[in-house]
Amino acid sequence: MFRRRRPLARAAMVGGGAYMIGKHAARGQAQEEQQNAQIDQLQEQQYQQQAPAAPAPSGGISDDLVSQLEKLGKLKDEGVLTQDEFDAQKKKLLEAT
Repeated sequence: MFRRRRPLARAAMVGGGAYMIGKHAARGQAQEEQQNAQIDQLQEQQYQQQAPAAPAPSGGISDDLVSQLEKLGKLKDEGVLTQDEFDAQKKKLLEAT
């Protein structure tokens, strides 16, 4: 009365189909990971090319500027420079930064 209709063949077809779907999904995931790695690599290269081009922001008065101002102050104290000359030179130095 009740006949079995090839259960192993059906199981093989279902299992084979599931295997192929899983394999296809894994292949797609591997390609996506590869693309993400390439994008990350390109972004890193762009960042490295842009980073050196940007000048470092000045942190304020440099040591060189301080030493030049000290020299001007000594010259003013010795009487070599007048107050007006000192102010003019100081203004030039500060505007240059």
